[in-house]
Amino acid sequence: MNIIFGTDGWRGLLESEVNEHSVSLVAQAFSDYAKNRSSSPSIVIGYDGRRRSKEFAHLFASILDGNSIRYFLSDTVIPTPVVSYFVKARSLDFGVMLTASHNPPEYNGIKFKAAYGGPFFTEETHKVEALIGRSPIQRSARQLVTQDLLTLYTEHLRKIVDFQTIAKGNISAVIDSMSGAGGTIIEDLLSRFGTTAKTIFEIPNDTFSGRLAEPIEKNLIPLQQELQRNNFSLGVATDGDADRLGVLLDTGEWLSSQETILLLADFLKNGKNFPGDIVKTSSVTNLLQTHFGSADCTVHDVQVGFKYICEKMMETDAAFGAEESGGYGFKGHIPERDGILSALLFIEMLASSPFKRLSEYVDAKRKQFGRIFYDRIDHPYHHDDRNDKLPAMEKDPPAEISQFSVKNIFKFYSSRGIVNGLKFNLEGKTRWLLLRSSETEPLIRIYAEGESEKEVQQILISGIALIAN
Repeated sequence: MNIIFGTDGWRGLLESEVNEHSVSLVAQAFSDYAKNRSSSPSIVIGYDGRRRSKEFAHLFASILDGNSIRYFLSDTVIPTPVVSYFVKARSLDFGVMLTASHNPPEYNGIKFKAAYGGPFFTEETHKVEALIGRSPIQRSARQLVTQDLLTLYTEHLRKIVDFQTIAKGNISAVIDSMSGAGGTIIEDLLSRFGTTAKTIFEIPNDTFSGRLAEPIEKNLIPLQQELQRNNFSLGVATDGDADRLGVLLDTGEWLSSQETILLLADFLKNGKNFPGDIVKTSSVTNLLQTHFGSADCTVHDVQVGFKYICEKMMETDAAFGAEESGGYGFKGHIPERDGILSALLFIEMLASSPFKRLSEYVDAKRKQFGRIFYDRIDHPYHHDDRNDKLPAMEKDPPAEISQFSVKNIFKFYSSRGIVNGLKFNLEGKTRWLLLRSSETEPLIRIYAEGESEKEVQQILISGIALIAN
């Protein structure tokens, strides 16, 4: 069986790709990898509410046990960041999470976490891949032992989030767990300190109650309706394995991830005084550089993919890491996405302000920072030279784009060392074009930020023209 790991583990269709045999192969390969890395490895295993996730987690644990590897197996459905934190807090070697994140319900998969509490780097996943099928599967028949992994995590969150401030802020929150692994964790923590909170779709199920469990605008109609029916201060949503965040205003209006990132960065740097740099993927607004870049805070642009954020966060001891798709990591926690902590910090941000409604807070911040004008296109490209376009453009780059001169160019590389991303920073404060070629789909992704909606569309059109040349 051909099992290929991507940027954040392995995902595939249930039964045809992810099944008892393939999971067993991966578990044995991971056991061999772990024993190569340590004489007495220790591994934590968690799972989400997808179909067969619990079964596969138990299978994985039985193979670890068959290889005489110490394991910690969750006793219930948990978010991915719980596994990541447990690895780091208990000084374990690795973590394994059975999940396909926000993919449709017919998918499942496995994420690997390293000792630092973040995703595996590419070279390590390649080492696991290389061991698949090399050894006979050794599975223990002993009864498995499970344990509570969640309490250690929630106790840690209480040290980062100021729940007393939230309670004094007299605000209320509605949480959409999207029938995913987030469950009632946020509500339980808030309610414990006297804050009014309500969760919808709080019980994990394997169909996500008929929605795609990705917290983006088109999937959050139930949360929007709940906000419009009732008097809440804001709405937050977490994805299938609760490592991503989506935010709605009290009016039901979607708050873009770009603006969410800007507001979180402001709160962390100016509200909670987190020291350190900011790390963002190249598709995130340059307003972070405009407003927070300084001698004490470098804003780093990295390749799209949280593992690149993780690497730079550890390298620089950064305060905050953010990606366009709703994944945020924080200093003092783990260099990894955490939708639960992101939601709680966002709620704390509003509670510590003079405002009782997120719409009022956002209006004030838009006056302070200005508006964000951003858009992206997933441009179909079916020619055979898709992965050659950007390396060629890097050698002969344009001097101007959409009548704006190019100030500088950032290059990003695939795992094979080939240029697969080019970001052109243009004249002005927040004008840029990013081109990314997909290695797996017939697409070239085009991103743009400008100083008006019209500019953004013009820059995107210029991006399409560059690809066509």
